[in-house]
Amino acid sequence: MESIVVALIGGVVTLVGVLCSNSRNRAVMEIKIDLLSKRVEKHNNLIERTYRLEQDVAVMKHDVKSLSERTE
Repeated sequence: MESIVVALIGGVVTLVGVLCSNSRNRAVMEIKIDLLSKRVEKHNNLIERTYRLEQDVAVMKHDVKSLSERTE
């Protein structure tokens, strides 16, 4: 009978330890996912800005070309 009680107590303590560990790991993973999401958002904003700049440069090149053709 004593060995059953000891085994049950050991099982409960192990279960509590595992639950606490999983809870802590989950919290850390959520923080890391949030940080990664912010970095991805910054990267996407940079890509969008670069695309807009490339479009603006193409328009400016066209304008310069048309101006240079007028002066010739």
